[in-house]
Amino acid sequence: MTTSSTAEGGTTQLGGDRVVVWSPDYLDYRWGPTHPMNPTRLDLTMALSKSLGLLEGVETVHPSPADDADLLRIHTPAYVDAVKRAGAVEPGADPVTDTPHGLGTDDNPIFPRMHEASATLAGGTLAAAREIASGRTRRAVSIGGGMHHAMADWAAGFCVYNDAAIAISWLLDNGYDRIAYVDVDAHHGDGVQHAFLGDPRVLTISLHQHPATLWPNTGWSSEVGAGDAEGTSINMPVLPGTVDSLWLRAFHAIVPGALASFRPQILISQCGADSHREDPLADLALTVDGQRASYLAMRDLADRHCEGRWLAVGGGGYGLVRVVPRAWTHLIAAALDREVDLTTAVPADWRARVGALAPGIDLPTAMGDDSDVSYLPWDGPGGTPETGVASLDRALTRIDSAIIATRRSAFPLLGLDPEDPRD
Repeated sequence: MTTSSTAEGGTTQLGGDRVVVWSPDYLDYRWGPTHPMNPTRLDLTMALSKSLGLLEGVETVHPSPADDADLLRIHTPAYVDAVKRAGAVEPGADPVTDTPHGLGTDDNPIFPRMHEASATLAGGTLAAAREIASGRTRRAVSIGGGMHHAMADWAAGFCVYNDAAIAISWLLDNGYDRIAYVDVDAHHGDGVQHAFLGDPRVLTISLHQHPATLWPNTGWSSEVGAGDAEGTSINMPVLPGTVDSLWLRAFHAIVPGALASFRPQILISQCGADSHREDPLADLALTVDGQRASYLAMRDLADRHCEGRWLAVGGGGYGLVRVVPRAWTHLIAAALDREVDLTTAVPADWRARVGALAPGIDLPTAMGDDSDVSYLPWDGPGGTPETGVASLDRALTRIDSAIIATRRSAFPLLGLDPEDPRD
């Protein structure tokens, strides 16, 4: 295999179309033993991908931490300095207490080397962006990224540095002027939206649990951007309990039309897995099957509109053992064009490894949840077909109401007809 060194110290195939960005240092992003965001999910994802043979022959890019210059693309000097000081306390010493910026809370407790660990996640997404921008690859995935809640001077929602926003800023300075960001995390992608709220070069689309029912309580359909960028923030809130077929109906009613109008040069996907029905921190009802369908759809949209340029990152997901490793293994497989059939058995060696680490957990036996991911395409306001199931009829009516609210808010600003399902 012909390889070349990268700026981040790893290797990739010359002319290769796909790259996995990974570092064991991602596992240092550890808030504490009882915190819901546990890097075990990353380790188990990579182990599952290896057990299934997905990474055979695939060169990985090993990222360096993002430097201050790149962090300051999005974050303030005072905030970066506060993160550094907070995480520099020696073990056993009194913790830093004069650090506002959202640090030291239950959600964002201070941990040793917080800056270094957070900068490494940001460096991973930057490395993926650089691989694509250089032409060395068309697709890159870094499951350690997706810290979409971090604000310019504030840690929020388990996120310190906003890696996706940093990478988007870097791309804007390195040859790109139409960047699409699609966020399928159960929580609104507020930090990325906020970073580019007034920048017409960046389209942000977020599909998330309704803000009246879930933190951060933003992402209403009426949030469409500001100034010259009106229409480049699109929000598709869905109600608790939304299942695969209805979520996919909403996705396909919003995302393809918006991307076709915007004509992005690259698609960045935040693929938080907390939309799963088992996730303890959200209330949606997707399965691994539905999540996989969204990854394949985004990959295909990148092929259609961006000449295949697709950067995928992780995000939320707190079903650490049963959900996230399977979901993000499917994400890696999608990026590598090595799709794993949903009926594939979970490898025995992986099950044995997890059983030793977490005895007593009822482990999944297959790579899917045996869900039907077919959906009825949205066919315009008032066009909902009969389903024969009263409860599903009501759910279908509710999702269609949300779809048309989002389309009416944003689509005219993109030159699209909100009532026409062909747009």
